[in-house]
Amino acid sequence: MLRTILIWGLVGGVIVAGLMQLSLIVITDHGAASMWLGYLTMLIALSTIAVGVKQYRDQTGGGVITFWRGLVIGLGIALVAAIIYAAAWEAYLAISGKDFIGEYNASMIAKATAEHASAAQMAEIRAQAAQFEAIYANPLMRFGMTMAEMLPVGVVVALVTAVLFRNPRFLPAKDPIGAAA
Repeated sequence: MLRTILIWGLVGGVIVAGLMQLSLIVITDHGAASMWLGYLTMLIALSTIAVGVKQYRDQTGGGVITFWRGLVIGLGIALVAAIIYAAAWEAYLAISGKDFIGEYNASMIAKATAEHASAAQMAEIRAQAAQFEAIYANPLMRFGMTMAEMLPVGVVVALVTAVLFRNPRFLPAKDPIGAAA
């Protein structure tokens, strides 16, 4: 089980890290489109949960897996992928020297200004931005926050996968060629 978790978690982590790096090169806006693209890349990468659970069910479980075992495998894959995702984000920040949080806060303030926020609202937004920047400056907090972006998606995918694959008739294992002779 650990081997399956590590292999498919690594594959999912590499996929999400690669797609994240690609999107950071292509997209410079930190708006809603960027957020949706980020979650789409996470879903694509976390499809490895289904692949890993199916492989384990078919090869190790003889075509059968319990909900709980499927869930544990799925959560393990999601955790490994999230660790790689967060490490890739840290590497990006270190290598690029980009002030992501400064740019993010500036865009939030610019959005509030464009929406004609009151002086009190602007003061509150600036205070929240300063607080968020202070928290984000701590590498351990930033790493945890980055993992927290991906883990809820992983939990949902793992739950759905465990429910589906506990039924041995859902995408059943194929007989090897010549086995039906």
